Amino acid sequence: MSTATYTVTGMTCGHCVSSVTEEVEQIAGVTAVDVDLKTGRVTVTSETPLDDARVKDAVEEAGYQLQS
Repeated sequence: MSTATYTVTGMTCGHCVSSVTEEVEQIAGVTAVDVDLKTGRVTVTSETPLDDARVKDAVEEAGYQLQS
């Protein structure tokens, strides 16, 4: 198991959280996604370490930005 935490900007509501969660969950190997709306923190648990670019692409597909 591997866990990584990212910060996403632009989320303002529960729908934002759902959108980000759904997109990140589609990455192969992801087993859990926890999104904290207040802080913008997204914690991703996966079977193996994830490529940050894949997480960035998923967040952008949801309509938000991954803070670098």
